[in-house]
Amino acid sequence: MRLPQKLTALLPPTALAGILLGFYLDTLAPGLTWANYGSDGGDLITAAATGSVPHPSGYPLYLLLARLFQFLPFGTLAFRTNLLSALAVTAAVVLVYGLAARSLSLADGRPNWAAGLASALAFGLAPLVWSQAVISEVYALHILFVVIILNLSCGVRPDYFTPRRLDLALGVTFGLSLGNHVTTVLLLPLLFSALPDTSRRFAILRRLAWLTGAALLVYLTLPLRAFFDPPINWNDPVTWQGFVSLVSGGLYQGKLLSLAPLEVWERLRSAAGLLLDQAGIVGLVLACLGLIVFFKPTALYRHTLWIAVINLAFALAYGTHDSFVYLIPTCLGFALWIGMGLAGILSVLPPRLARLGPALGLGLAVFLLLLGFSHRPQVDASHDQRAEAFGRQVLALAPADAVIYARGDRAVFTLWYFHFALHERPDVAVISSELLGYDWYQENLASTYPNVQLPGPMSFAERMAALNPGRAACYVEYIDSAQIACYPAQAP
Repeated sequence: MRLPQKLTALLPPTALAGILLGFYLDTLAPGLTWANYGSDGGDLITAAATGSVPHPSGYPLYLLLARLFQFLPFGTLAFRTNLLSALAVTAAVVLVYGLAARSLSLADGRPNWAAGLASALAFGLAPLVWSQAVISEVYALHILFVVIILNLSCGVRPDYFTPRRLDLALGVTFGLSLGNHVTTVLLLPLLFSALPDTSRRFAILRRLAWLTGAALLVYLTLPLRAFFDPPINWNDPVTWQGFVSLVSGGLYQGKLLSLAPLEVWERLRSAAGLLLDQAGIVGLVLACLGLIVFFKPTALYRHTLWIAVINLAFALAYGTHDSFVYLIPTCLGFALWIGMGLAGILSVLPPRLARLGPALGLGLAVFLLLLGFSHRPQVDASHDQRAEAFGRQVLALAPADAVIYARGDRAVFTLWYFHFALHERPDVAVISSELLGYDWYQENLASTYPNVQLPGPMSFAERMAALNPGRAACYVEYIDSAQIACYPAQAP
């Protein structure tokens, strides 16, 4: 008995979503985690839960969506927030399947499910992509928006997208994506691609208008959050200067183009190794075939090439220890080139070998699934208890009414999570030693801890401890292990 055509078409993406979501849930962090360079999770989860403003660039859309997930009636606060990443990447993988299957359709016009599965599995099981699907970070949501923008800009879209609706969809999607991560600006050429010559000027204006409106609507939530003096308030964006500094990432701008040529070369080698690890030699050969041998001047080819190259350039130029996460869109382009390579091979098979097509597609899918199983140990966050253990250890050792001076993102953000989001140890004060020199942070501390004496400009933890002799002081940090030193209160 033959299944209805619509049901048959739904089987591959449905099975794909179930398999990938199963992988992600199996390796999802059950609580706060530092796995996969996820040390920012404590800051983001806490900001979403308390109406606060996280580190630059503020990520307002992520905060809104994360807060919705935090209302789920099961699991820890961190676990519920981690789910947002798992579902975002799963949705992105399904959209990659649809994009590849339709764009690389068979000669008779039917969707190419083999190319779709190859691209989707190569992307969704790539270690870098998988690593961000199991923790609380903004990159999972970012890649979902990149895939949506790629779908809209490639001309592979439902018939109901009239020109005006397409302008609305592209503009709003770009604006919302900017509200999650500012590197969306790297994709601006896609916003103005494939515009009809007859209405080019008006289409550009419409798309820009929707883009500006959506982005402003999301980013204006940041000063609104800051207005209520939340416990975390980076850059205090109620002022214009603070708002611009937050959104533009002023604290981190010095890291752009800060690497020596040798360091850039080492990063380029690491990026090549990362792409090779994504789908093995088989995937590399197929990607080269798709990009070079079976090249076609279509929007999908041009756009994937732009996405891959511009994000690779940014990852090489941005001098942070975790800049490799900006290669996730490059992994997307690489995965789609794999689908292009498989589609090209299938298109040149002689008629007598045409029946080998489904077998090749299934064989490649099995290969990618087995490769995914081998990647599991390096991305698994389900057993990482370092952050949870550290936070509880510090709060258990801290004397009553202690002032805890924390250094490093891991220590600071973890303690913010336990102290502000979970409301543990309300008697202590958690201070970031590295932020004490900023006026906006001192003002934030004054509203959060009115009973703690602050030393003013050029503050250091030692000066602050001297002004608060009646309170015990704890100095904490986590590098390779927990560093905790607590000193009893002195007589004032």
